Amino acid sequence: MPGQQTKIGWSTAAAIVVANMVGTGVFTTLGLQLSSLEHVGVILLLWVVGGVVALCGAFTYAEIATRLPKSGGEYHFLSRIYHPFLGYLSGWVSITVGFAAAIALAAMAIGSYVATFLGWPDSSVAMVSILLVALVHSFDIKQSSRFQNILTGLKVLLVLVLIVSGFVLPAASDNALVLSETLRFGWEDVWQSAIAVSLVYVIYAFSGWNAAAYLTDEIRAPRRNLPRALLGGTILVSVLFFLLQLAFLRQAPAALLAGKVEVGQVVAQLMFGAKGGRIISFLIAGLLIAGISAMIWVGSRVTRAMAGDYQMWQYFARDNQRGVPVRAIWLQAAISVFLVSTSSFEQVLLYSGFVLQLFTILTVLGLFRLRRENTGSDTAWKSPLFPIVQIVFLVFNVLVLFFLLVDKPFESLLGFLNLAAGALSFAWEKWRYQPKPATIQEAKPAQNGKATNKPGPKSNKLERRVKVGKD
Repeated sequence: MPGQQTKIGWSTAAAIVVANMVGTGVFTTLGLQLSSLEHVGVILLLWVVGGVVALCGAFTYAEIATRLPKSGGEYHFLSRIYHPFLGYLSGWVSITVGFAAAIALAAMAIGSYVATFLGWPDSSVAMVSILLVALVHSFDIKQSSRFQNILTGLKVLLVLVLIVSGFVLPAASDNALVLSETLRFGWEDVWQSAIAVSLVYVIYAFSGWNAAAYLTDEIRAPRRNLPRALLGGTILVSVLFFLLQLAFLRQAPAALLAGKVEVGQVVAQLMFGAKGGRIISFLIAGLLIAGISAMIWVGSRVTRAMAGDYQMWQYFARDNQRGVPVRAIWLQAAISVFLVSTSSFEQVLLYSGFVLQLFTILTVLGLFRLRRENTGSDTAWKSPLFPIVQIVFLVFNVLVLFFLLVDKPFESLLGFLNLAAGALSFAWEKWRYQPKPATIQEAKPAQNGKATNKPGPKSNKLERRVKVGKD
């Protein structure tokens, strides 16, 4: 298993947060919003709300992760706070939807941006992107860390270039910000179901603010470095996101962006011409590769955490000689490739958004229980303004969950079907496999006064079954 030398500092952990957040959503969400909302002021407000909600979540997860310091994210948190069944369902969702869907969305966006220039089908570009990144992460943590840091640095640099160019270059005469009517905001707009769905897009764009909480075991001094990574990464990205949307809206008419997935490409072509737009499109594709990289890194650790606890998944618990969960990485890649080949971009986004919202809400609620029971106080970093920030987070996420259920029942139903499949797999685990026996049973006093550690008749067979080896 990885030793001390393989642990990462707060800067790499923050880079993982940034790479998870700055991805598909920030370059695709605006077009989806403009197709259902006519007032740009409402859209900009939603981006502010998204940043505030993400920051509230980061405060909460920083405390939960330091109270329960172990890798695995919601899988570990919900198992400890409520019941192993809820933790299992969360892990199931993370494996089958959470990270896999996010990887698939980023890859599909890469296809939208560069497939035309390469002459390949969108889906082929997406699949190749996933497989190449999985290969890079299959060797050692040091290589993964170097790859992630370089890509994340280039990602932030590109976003800054787009923001500066969007404000420095002459604005389009009919841009989305020029008409005061489009900036109007009325309270009647708040009660549109389209607002809630649009907020789902924004919250999806901000997803990843909790990424470092999945890697607690791999972070040095998590009590100090984990909150730095979560909060620092989230604040930086929130500012960049808002400025980037302003830059996009300043450089293009709303009608040209509405319904487009490749918003960044459209704006880049308007700012830099056809050739410059092509270059920017390839750079954005590279930026999205960084997001795939971060999600493959984080998601495979959730799989490994589950596989260490449930025998049905134990094939994926095995690491290579350098402590990398290679089998879990390729399981994540395979599911992502399947989603690319079978679903549309918007369906994957809404379907994954619904089930992920549900478990994030349960996790944030869990902090109230941890505080009441004083769990992990010795190792905890405490969230300021408790419980205000948690209530803000819960209010917005519960409203989004409700409106999504009403407005997008098909995608919500897919989410419930996924949970039902997870529940069936949990039942199969309990029926097919007996609970793991202790390697050494507690000594029991014999009648003659001597202690015995003699295992039961099935112990050796079961121990061999659950033993985890090395590749």
